[in-house]
Amino acid sequence: MTKRLSPYRLGATLYMPATRSDIAKSILNNEIAGLRSIVICLEDAVSEQDVPAAMANLKQALTELCAAKAQGLGAEWPLVFIRPRHVGMGQYLMTTLDLSPIDGLVLPKFTFASLPAWWDIMKDSHLCMMPTLETEDVFDVIQMRELATALVEHPCHQRIIALRIGGNDLMNVISQRRPRNLTLYDSPMGYVIKMLVAVFGSRDFALTSPVCEHIDDHNVMERELALDMAHGLVGKTAIHPNQIAKIERALMITAADHQDALRILNSSQAVFKSQGAMCEPATHRRWAARVLEQAQVYGIAQENISEGVRRVTLTNQY
Repeated sequence: MTKRLSPYRLGATLYMPATRSDIAKSILNNEIAGLRSIVICLEDAVSEQDVPAAMANLKQALTELCAAKAQGLGAEWPLVFIRPRHVGMGQYLMTTLDLSPIDGLVLPKFTFASLPAWWDIMKDSHLCMMPTLETEDVFDVIQMRELATALVEHPCHQRIIALRIGGNDLMNVISQRRPRNLTLYDSPMGYVIKMLVAVFGSRDFALTSPVCEHIDDHNVMERELALDMAHGLVGKTAIHPNQIAKIERALMITAADHQDALRILNSSQAVFKSQGAMCEPATHRRWAARVLEQAQVYGIAQENISEGVRRVTLTNQY
């Protein structure tokens, strides 16, 4: 059984339409600064009439990646995933193409009903799974609880790196669009994210945050990222390279949280005060372990206040 990758290796997951001609070049040369994971998208980012061209382009990209892998390259590449349009396309990819350079598939419109079909085509491969929760039943807490319980008990459990929350598709279900000057949490998606964290997070599944499609409004994105982190989400979908650095910075651990986490995991006290807050190792231990794991990947943010300017720098501790 192939073990799942750490969700903390995802960072900002950049979606790239399969129609782009520079996919292999971007991966081979690590051309996008700070990129940890990429999704080659054959679904929403590709119109129906462009699917044949996108498939041909994907085949060429895979040929180039396979050739590079054969030469021993790939250790420094970002994680690479493919997002097929549906199960049928996923089966075609699995049976027709060499997916050895690929780390996994993003499973669109994932539901309890589609689980057996996806597992049937992926169970004998090395690929990880990233199911996307983006259908009408996501709004139903009972159906989500049934799905979460099924995934815990299913052999695919150890192959699921994270569950992706499909914000735009879910807003479309209720005929809404993200408000231009508000975060997703100020919309009905606020309820959905909280519910999914409660249902899936309590069963030890990682969840990633939906994309912020307002590319040029960094204020909204930074507010949303702060809420993503407060809800324990492990990464965020990106649709433009200029979003990557902001997502990476949000994923860094504050020095205060890092210090608290170390004390919680190493203290013999039942309760103690740290930096003006109560720390209780019995109830904060899982949080502390998560903080240290996240810090190992993204580092620690140091906040230096000087002449009213806030600077965030990455320490060299890791």
